[in-house]
Formats: sequence, structure tokens, C-alpha cells
Amino acid sequence: MHNGAPVVSPPASTRPRRPYSERVLLPVNVTLGIVLAVLLIAAVAVAALARLGHTRAIAVAGLRAAAQLAAVSYLIGWVVHALPRLLGFLLLMFAVAARTAGRRITRNRSWWWAALPIAVGVVPVVGLLLLTGLVPPRGLTLIPVTGILIGGALTATVLAGRRALDELETRRGEFEAGLALGLLDRDARMEVARPAASDALLPGLDQTRTVGLVTLPGAFVGMLLGGASPVQAGAVQLFVLVALLAVQATACAVALELVARGRLHRVPLTPAEGE
Repeated sequence: MHNGAPVVSPPASTRPRRPYSERVLLPVNVTLGIVLAVLLIAAVAVAALARLGHTRAIAVAGLRAAAQLAAVSYLIGWVVHALPRLLGFLLLMFAVAARTAGRRITRNRSWWWAALPIAVGVVPVVGLLLLTGLVPPRGLTLIPVTGILIGGALTATVLAGRRALDELETRRGEFEAGLALGLLDRDARMEVARPAASDALLPGLDQTRTVGLVTLPGAFVGMLLGGASPVQAGAVQLFVLVALLAVQATACAVALELVARGRLHRVPLTPAEGE
């Protein structure tokens, strides 16, 4: 009460928002560039001193990320204004993810099968979101959502494929014993590879279980910085995490099935399949 009259707060929509400079997480300036360079050098130095390997890969990955993000930042502003360009950009994201996943799993020509788990995981979820209107068919919305889902499917596909094939190589004798007992090739591989491949779901499960307690993921922070309320930001983050669980579970299951059926493999089934 003030002078006998109640004090009414203005609606949230009319309250003055903080200046953009106060809402951004990191300012884009020379200081940011210097800090990024120091962190990348530190990562390379630690890997080299500890003899962890991947020293060159760490340096190349950091430099590639900088170049790719700079290019994508400008490219997105161009593709969002035309549907053909938008669809082409989404297809490019999918193609890069499929090749990256495939080449992480195997070096022979069976790598292209890695596109199937990613597609089967991502396409139905994106289609559902568009049909229900939860995600409008606009570039600035569709690109980040689809990118998050493709990234999750890529991770699950790589982990499931690699772990399954590693397990089959390590436990070759158990696979052959299954065949001797009368199991089909697919069933014998599945019995050996399934427990290891299922570990591909652990990163997504851990992220979902600990959200808000250990970390505040990117979608939540981005919504807050954009001016959304904590409730809105939490709803968006929950949607992202649950969608990722569906995508990753599907990608993991399809990748495991491809390994069990011999579609994704490391030892060529015939000389023509090797590289």
C-alpha cells in the first residue's frame, strides 16, 4: 500500500527488459578470442604431457569448430529466408552427421548405413513437432531444434555401433559358440553386442537425470538470456531432453540391429566390400 492505494506491478510483457549487453552470456570481442586460444592450447598441452594421444585431433577440432561456427553464423541468416535453402541446409547437416558417424564406426564401405539410425531417430520426431505445431516451420526455430536432435542421434549411433563392433571382436569366441548352439548369425551377434551397445544411452540418461542439479543445459540458458521466464525455459529444456531420449533410443536400437545383421561391419563380408 502507498498513500492508501495498492501498488500494482506492470505486466511482465510491459516491464523494461535488460539491455542486450547485460543479457549475453559471452561478449564477442578480442578478450574472448584470447581466452579461447589459451584454453585450446591448454587442452593440447595436457593431452601431450599426459600422452593421451589425439593431440593433433584436439587442435584441429578446435580450429575447425571456430571456422565452421563462423561460417554457419553467417549462412543461417541467408538460408532462413527461403524454403529450398532451408531444406538444403538441413540435408547438409544430416549428411555431415551420417558421414561422421559412419567413419567413426568403420572405415569400409558399410559406413553409409550409419545414415539409417540417424534418419529413423530424427525424422519422425521432427515430423511430429511440425504436425502438432510445437515447432513452427521457420528456419530460426527448425534449424536449432533439428540440429540438437541430429547431434543426439549421431552420438548414440557412434557409441552403439563402436561398442557393439568392439564387443564382437573381443568376444568372438562367444559369437562362434552361439552359432555352434544353432543360433542364427543375427541372434548370436545380438546376444554378444546388445549389453555393450545399450551403454550408448547412458550420456543422455545422465544428462536428463541431473538437469538442474549438476548443469543448466544450453536451451535453458539460451531461453533465459533471450528474456523468457524460468518456467518457459524449463519447459523448453524438458522438451529437448525428452525428445533426445526418444531419438537416441531409436538410433541405438537401429544401429545395434544393423550390426547384428552384418550391415555395419569392420571385416568385409566379401573382397568387394573392403576399401
